[in-house]
Amino acid sequence: MADINELVNGIQIKVKKLIALNKVLTDENSQLKEKQVELINNTEDQKKIIKQLKDKNNFLKIAKSVKQFEGNADVKSKIDELVREIDKCIGLLNK
Repeated sequence: MADINELVNGIQIKVKKLIALNKVLTDENSQLKEKQVELINNTEDQKKIIKQLKDKNNFLKIAKSVKQFEGNADVKSKIDELVREIDKCIGLLNK
């Protein structure tokens, strides 16, 4: 009879350990999921910033070339085209 009680007590202790370990792992999993969402949002923000900086860089390059060729109709049409493209991008960002 004592052997059965020892076995039951041993099983109870192991079950309690498993429950505690499960809680620890569940909490850790929740924290990791939150961190993952945060990192995904951060990555998306950085992608937007990179795109904006690339667009700004292209605009500055064009502005520099326009300065060299003032009065050129092709340059003006290119600027108009870029302004329309920028307006489209802004419209997409505002959605």
